[in-house]
Amino acid sequence: MPTPIWAVFSLIIINKAGGLIYQREFQAGLRKLSTNDYLVLAGTFHGVHAITRSITPKIPISQPAQSTTTSTGTTAPAASGYSYPNPGVPVSGLDYLETDKFRLTCFQTLTGTKFLLFTDPLTGSVDGIIQKIYELYADFVMKNPFYQIEMPVRCEAFDRHLGAWLRGRT
Repeated sequence: MPTPIWAVFSLIIINKAGGLIYQREFQAGLRKLSTNDYLVLAGTFHGVHAITRSITPKIPISQPAQSTTTSTGTTAPAASGYSYPNPGVPVSGLDYLETDKFRLTCFQTLTGTKFLLFTDPLTGSVDGIIQKIYELYADFVMKNPFYQIEMPVRCEAFDRHLGAWLRGRT
């Protein structure tokens, strides 16, 4: 049985306003981007995510055929309604983007913070990887009394534990 590929290329964290608050590369040999490129990438993804969230299609709801009589004596058809495909599941927007070279997976928290994880396209489910990264973020960034919410993440403990965990997985 072949061993699964776990290559994590890069992680970007975007605040709810679309600002870049964290970026780190994990694989040597990747094309270097400037800080400005990462800022543009974060802002662009934030906008695309918002647009894809707003254009999620709604499907018609089947309602029993009813007709109503108007004040002029004419018969009007019953009003039809629309709903999202999975009414109990919130609309999420762009969840992943895949090419032959990489897969970009987006995890959005309830507060609007987005985690963008760039992995090898052959990597299996990255849900567990993103959940662990989010757990480390919560433990070492959000519980840090000196961290200001929505500001860039500058936490050595987070960097150290994240790097160690990703190295230990390969």
